[in-house]
Amino acid sequence: MAEPTSASAGAALSAASAGDWLALLKPRVMTLVVFTGLVGLLVAPGRLHPVLAVAAIVCIAVAAGAAGAINMWYDRDIDAVMRRTCRRPIPAGRIEPAEALGFGIVLAAGSVLVMALATNLVAAVLLAASIAFYVFVYTMWLKRRTPENIVIGGAAGAFPPLIGWAAVTGGVQPLPLLLFAIIFLWTPPHFWCLALWADGDYARAGIPMLPVVAGARATRRRILLYTLLLVPLSLLPWALGEAGVVYGGAAAALGLGFLLAAWRVLRDRQDARGVSLTGDAPAKAAFRFSIVYLFLLFAALAVDRLYG
Repeated sequence: MAEPTSASAGAALSAASAGDWLALLKPRVMTLVVFTGLVGLLVAPGRLHPVLAVAAIVCIAVAAGAAGAINMWYDRDIDAVMRRTCRRPIPAGRIEPAEALGFGIVLAAGSVLVMALATNLVAAVLLAASIAFYVFVYTMWLKRRTPENIVIGGAAGAFPPLIGWAAVTGGVQPLPLLLFAIIFLWTPPHFWCLALWADGDYARAGIPMLPVVAGARATRRRILLYTLLLVPLSLLPWALGEAGVVYGGAAAALGLGFLLAAWRVLRDRQDARGVSLTGDAPAKAAFRFSIVYLFLLFAALAVDRLYG
């Protein structure tokens, strides 16, 4: 087979649109990451010049996008065989793998450097740690090796409140650590709800997600278990006096809603293997609610601390 010419390679790269390069950054995932980082920055004691605050949030967004781009570069083989991801720019042939990797590395290095210059070294180190954890620990080590991949790997998405807080204060205190723990416990039930209705994709790609390895019934039980652990943890900022009644009331109401969604997933009519007899509706509904849950929980904290 003839090697591609430089002209054909150039034509392939020219097919990539701005939207393709944006897709490499996983903008939907980035939204929650940026928002939780923003809340960490807003509720931190002290003041940060508005220009530097914007720079810090942009750095968090760029770092999250950089990690997403490197993840897409590394996972291009499995993305190509999964229906949910086969249209991504790299498996679809619109962006070359090496270009995507270079793009991610440059963005990652730039975001950490700018964070250090705009805020402080602690925030920059935490930002670098979040990128490294997502790329090396989750993507390259855990994802293809263990069904606990998302349990441990979920720490990568829990860094933003720490980073936002450290950007203002230059350190880390109990409240941002609680926010880290909340996102850490939120991630498994959130992602397992997705995995329940995408298990065929994961099985086809050879990814040992929990429904593929342990089955749907065990996954449903784990979703409820982690939600039961998450709800009392989410109340700790109020119980410890780090937040007021606005947050406490929101955390209680949202927690009850999440528990109800997880209970519906568990009680969904199933066959002997635990496979839903009514389709993917309960798992999809719980997945969508989990996103709303985290957004509103952090929004309530910001409102409580700033105006309560």
